[in-house]
Amino acid sequence: MASPTLRRRRLSRLLYEQRERCGMTAKAVAAEAKQRSGKARGWSESKINRMETGEWKRLAVDDVLLLLDIYQVTDPAARAAYVTLVREASQKGWWATYDDVLGNGQLIGLEAEATGIRSYQSMTVPGLLQTEEYARAMAVASSMGEPSDIDRRVEARMLRKNVFNRSDPPAFWAVIDEAALLHIPPSLKGQLEYLVEVSHRPTIGIQVLPVSGGLHAAMTGHFVLLEFSDADPPVVYLEAVSEEIYLESPEQVRRYTRVFDFVQASALSVEESRELIRNRLSSL
Repeated sequence: MASPTLRRRRLSRLLYEQRERCGMTAKAVAAEAKQRSGKARGWSESKINRMETGEWKRLAVDDVLLLLDIYQVTDPAARAAYVTLVREASQKGWWATYDDVLGNGQLIGLEAEATGIRSYQSMTVPGLLQTEEYARAMAVASSMGEPSDIDRRVEARMLRKNVFNRSDPPAFWAVIDEAALLHIPPSLKGQLEYLVEVSHRPTIGIQVLPVSGGLHAAMTGHFVLLEFSDADPPVVYLEAVSEEIYLESPEQVRRYTRVFDFVQASALSVEESRELIRNRLSSL
């Protein structure tokens, strides 16, 4: 199934680009839409802004077609493509059933159709590489004494890994700070064994950034770079304690791509990283 998250972002971006191409303000478009629809209510500057930022809850096909009329998009094939986007963006991914623990699930929706994912993690194993036991321990540690939703959080985390079962799985490359491995206790050594195992998969690369290397380009925190087909620009994902941040401007993406390139160059090779993980296992 096409990712509704990615389709929503694509549709909103295209509507914004169409308006910019016509040189119209959101206020002017709303006024034109009111006039053409014959409805005094239902169209406003804020509605146009929500449609262009993906903050809408339900989007009517007729509303999008009306905007295309205003933007003078008359080609039947192009209009049909927009209608398809609206319908695909309005569907729900499996993660919608976990909105109580995942929120809007944007990251999972983006992972679902990413062609490439690059992740730097400073203190934890990347979510897509976590075992159930490790994910549970992480959920317990982060719940701070409120375990009511731990089972669902772990279940959702395990379902995320199905992205590797796609017929065209994303190329996943992780740079993990050695500190994340040092925080894994003997009771969770299965996580280290799992990292060794998946590091042999052709679409997964794992490098360890050794503590002995000192300061590096990503000292300020972890991040994920998601890349897609030519139809969608890349996205940078940042996670704070209580919020998710998505960066999409070309300059921001270039900056984080450069940071990842630097930490990757500073990290051990895949083979050396695998040996370090094995040594850590032996020491437990």
